[in-house]
Amino acid sequence: MRAAPTILHLDMDAFYASVEQASKPSLRGKAVIVGGLGPRGVVATASYEARRFGVHSAMPTAQARRLCPNGAYLFPRFELYRSVSDIVMGLLRELSPLVEPLSLDEAFVDLEAGGGVWDSRSARETGEQLRADILAATSLTGSVGLAGSKMLAKVASEEAKPDGLLMIEPGTERELLAPMSVRTLPGVGPATGEHLRRAGISTVGELVEAGEDELVRLIGRSHGVGLYQMALGLDDRPVVAERDAKSVSVEDTFDVDLHDRVRIRTEVQRLADRCVGRLRASGHSGRTIVLKVRRYDFSTLTRSETLRGPTDDPTVVREAAARLLEAVDTTGGVRLLGVGVTGLADYTQEDLFAQFQAAASAIGGAGGTPDASSGAAGSAGLPGVGGGEGSEGAQGAPEAPAADGSTGSTEGPTDGPERARERHWAAGKDVRHAVYGPGWVQGSGLGRVTVRFEQPGSAPGRVRTFQVDDPDLEPSDPLPLVGRAG
Repeated sequence: MRAAPTILHLDMDAFYASVEQASKPSLRGKAVIVGGLGPRGVVATASYEARRFGVHSAMPTAQARRLCPNGAYLFPRFELYRSVSDIVMGLLRELSPLVEPLSLDEAFVDLEAGGGVWDSRSARETGEQLRADILAATSLTGSVGLAGSKMLAKVASEEAKPDGLLMIEPGTERELLAPMSVRTLPGVGPATGEHLRRAGISTVGELVEAGEDELVRLIGRSHGVGLYQMALGLDDRPVVAERDAKSVSVEDTFDVDLHDRVRIRTEVQRLADRCVGRLRASGHSGRTIVLKVRRYDFSTLTRSETLRGPTDDPTVVREAAARLLEAVDTTGGVRLLGVGVTGLADYTQEDLFAQFQAAASAIGGAGGTPDASSGAAGSAGLPGVGGGEGSEGAQGAPEAPAADGSTGSTEGPTDGPERARERHWAAGKDVRHAVYGPGWVQGSGLGRVTVRFEQPGSAPGRVRTFQVDDPDLEPSDPLPLVGRAG
């Protein structure tokens, strides 16, 4: 334990929903729910206004709609969330070179690593200045915890929510923790919490009173010893600046099970392109291609193929995913598909034979054959990355980077050109009209799309309705947030 509270934990408040409220002036102070919008959708984040109705993350969207029927239900915009996260993480790195991101909206900072002499006063002043800087840069609020360990700093930020700061002075840890639920401690989930409750242990104080030997008897040695140390406020884990990504993946859950084999192959190809887009954005290549198929009966199959060397070539990944699909029985229907890449590296050593085979397959399918002497295999214009803005999407729980650096995503299906056109009009998505300028989709259906024309920093805008194929209306990139003085 440190003598001064120099471990800082930042947790942005209802991040996705708060970004949407800051981006859409008409939603400020309103119940906003971000997540999957289809019948199988899941809530990613709910604003504090929505939480008053009982809506929370990981809840089925259908249940959320029953609890909060008048809320604004929006498709996630991860491109914007990442850009805002980059601003916040940049402010953290100005404080110290040791910043450990846990997700887009959460991170630890080791203030001592930034130099200087620290005490409780300077730590608090730094935390308050950070909150003010974030507000000024993004118009968003974050909660800060300060303590002598990572565990206590995270506990403090949770207690400070929303929009607050809590500092745990060294020496006061046990007093602060004692009345808290055992679920406060890392590693105590619903099952362990219920097991302890049945043994008469509901608070951290009761856990300490039970003693280490009793905890070992109840939940095993490794877990019991570690949990007892946490209950005493003891945690020597260092802040780790870099977390190596282990995989990159994307997946789609479909509103209606897919039966058409051609459609399934098309979706796999689309997922492969999106996966490569994310792979390249992360600066990685990978050796192993993974296909995930969840069938109509909820059984899940995973197939993988390891290449001769790491790649970030979309054609190679598409061809590998297609080969893996051929070995999967999709009879009865498919409710989820996913494509991922593992065995990541920060360089590319292309499997030239695989590229040649992919190019040959593509050209041969068009009625031709590759001409090696003309360089068809090595320099032919292989298809690029597809998938548009939707690196992530929404029929299941939207993706956020996991602690191990892996990522996943979900997005709804399309059915031909008409559905493909309407698919751009998911609620919350950005658009631009040739006459009315930037806005966002409030909803669509029956061949029409309703748009509210407003932007960050503006007054709440007017609403207009158009035909879905209106040539003056186009999808648009998100506009940056407008910060405000705090």
